[in-house]
Amino acid sequence: MRLTEAFSAATFDEIKAALDGGKLEIYSTGRPPSADHAVTRSALLASLTFAAPALAEGEADDRLTPLFAEESVKAASTGTPGFARAYKADGAVVADFSVGPAGGEVKLAEVSATADYPVRVVSIKIALPAETVEWAKTEAGHVYVTNSDNPYRKLSVRG
Repeated sequence: MRLTEAFSAATFDEIKAALDGGKLEIYSTGRPPSADHAVTRSALLASLTFAAPALAEGEADDRLTPLFAEESVKAASTGTPGFARAYKADGAVVADFSVGPAGGEVKLAEVSATADYPVRVVSIKIALPAETVEWAKTEAGHVYVTNSDNPYRKLSVRG
């Protein structure tokens, strides 16, 4: 999970409360370097609206059960889910989550999305502390994003 700068110091309960009445958008691969960046290289696969409260106690392994206005929604396009972006009810971005059917922070019932077929979120995991992102620009104009938990993980972005 990558939090926006506005939520970088938020507690578990503050993040849960921020999602009440908000939405969760699931995108194809191409996750931005941070939740503060615009989504530019990914297709919107599905958009679900959170109920209030947005999350309830769920399965083991610290996973929460998401509560949505509709249990499932029809996919807007076809693709492989790569990440999900969570928003407050006012449209402010809260966080980006990894997505997958077998794992990820947002666990789906489906492996992929097919236009006009249902997409259902099974569980969500809010893991704190959130993943941190560090930037270092090189002479060639590349920006490397690294994870403090894994110093070998890098993402190169042309700058």
